[in-house]
Amino acid sequence: MELNLAGKTAFVTGGSKGIGREVARHLAREGVKVAISARGAEALEKTAAELEAETGQTVLAVPGDMSVNDDVERCVNATLEAFGSIDILVTCAGSSPGGLLEELTDDQWFQSLNLKFMGYVRTVRAVVPHMVEAGSGSIVLVVGNDGLKPSYWEMTAGAANAADLNFASSIADQYGPKGVRVNTVNPGPVDTDRWDGLEKAFARDMGVDQAEARRRAEASIPRGRITQPQEVAALVTFLASDVAASVHGAHIPIDGAQRKALMER
Repeated sequence: MELNLAGKTAFVTGGSKGIGREVARHLAREGVKVAISARGAEALEKTAAELEAETGQTVLAVPGDMSVNDDVERCVNATLEAFGSIDILVTCAGSSPGGLLEELTDDQWFQSLNLKFMGYVRTVRAVVPHMVEAGSGSIVLVVGNDGLKPSYWEMTAGAANAADLNFASSIADQYGPKGVRVNTVNPGPVDTDRWDGLEKAFARDMGVDQAEARRRAEASIPRGRITQPQEVAALVTFLASDVAASVHGAHIPIDGAQRKALMER
């Protein structure tokens, strides 16, 4: 399928690893100039160099913390200065601590909401005026499926992600008439370093080993396997393209029809 993305520009947060890295790779393979952002400058620079060498497209590293508004503004401005526009925004930055209610601290709740929710708000707020001025743009928020499927072990993530979904629906109504499409992609477990850390934490809190934590996760998915990051990236790339011109205001699970409660039994 020809996605007609060549020559467009993208800003991808959380782009140094995991889903964000794969999104940047997929977009660059389609001929998109990509700016990637993450907190760790060294890993980010390494990723940008590797993706640029692999795809032959410009991949710009713009280190920044999406929980800090000044960093968000600086990263967006650096992308605009380098590329002249931002046609595509993909937000992947942010993680939330897993844990049980009686053990989660206020700081952990605030950490989740500040990065995983407010980080998305800050990034969209900085980018969307430029899309409105151009009369077009595609925003794809990567929002975990716990925003749709509550989990008592993933409450901090679930709260932040549910807020993201409401936010995305709201801005879809506001900016759709101005040429900006907004959608979310909602993965469950995805085979990344982040998921490995969550498995370890889940095993700790459930009193099992990591192999059992993995088995429970797989058993909660009817297809019986963990999603790969490139699968999520392929969906994001499709949504970013004009081929998906009528997909707007959608929340699209990519989780193998996971049933959260099966994982926690």
